Amino acid sequence: MAAALSIPSDPPAQPGPMAYANAALEARDLACRRGERLLFAKLSLRLKHGDALHLAGPNGVGKSSLIRILAGLSRPFAGTVERTGDIALLDERLALDTHLPLGRALGFWARCDGLDDEAAARIAERVGIDGLLDVPVRYLSTGQRRRAALARMAGRGAAIWMLDEPLNGLDAASTAMVEVLIAEHCGAGGIALVASHQPIRLPGMARLSIPDYAA
Repeated sequence: MAAALSIPSDPPAQPGPMAYANAALEARDLACRRGERLLFAKLSLRLKHGDALHLAGPNGVGKSSLIRILAGLSRPFAGTVERTGDIALLDERLALDTHLPLGRALGFWARCDGLDDEAAARIAERVGIDGLLDVPVRYLSTGQRRRAALARMAGRGAAIWMLDEPLNGLDAASTAMVEVLIAEHCGAGGIALVASHQPIRLPGMARLSIPDYAA
């Protein structure tokens, strides 16, 4: 189980409320087919800067497939997707070199993203991995890996966050930390799309139930 976290009372500076003013994500009449099975059809959504949407439903209904379609990683069986703004995706694939210590693995991406050492250190502290930076990634627990992936996402500077089951392996305190991070991102004008079979609490968050669009 992941170690308990406290939310720092003096968080790192966040982008201003218009930082992602042009962010937008729109899907029209999407359908997704897996093999011979049509998972969902006629699914539409429209998100603008500051919006958060919870993609809800049990495992197997197509939440991950929808995320991949919206991110441009998979083609829909039908329908169109339009995006304005960079995307940061968090899913089960940990995009970190498992043979490196966590600090070095995250440092590679920090350099790619133009993130300075001070900002990277603040993010690591914020998500509760600052005491794990010397630990090889392959030795991290599920919850620790999830928090490391969140650090990578938070440092990316992308307008549109797409999170696929971000609460897996996290305890209550870590879940609260994730909710705060997402709320701050949306407060800065970003968009958050969260696929989760677990409850997630965010102010003003809309909910889309994937089973409602079952074919």
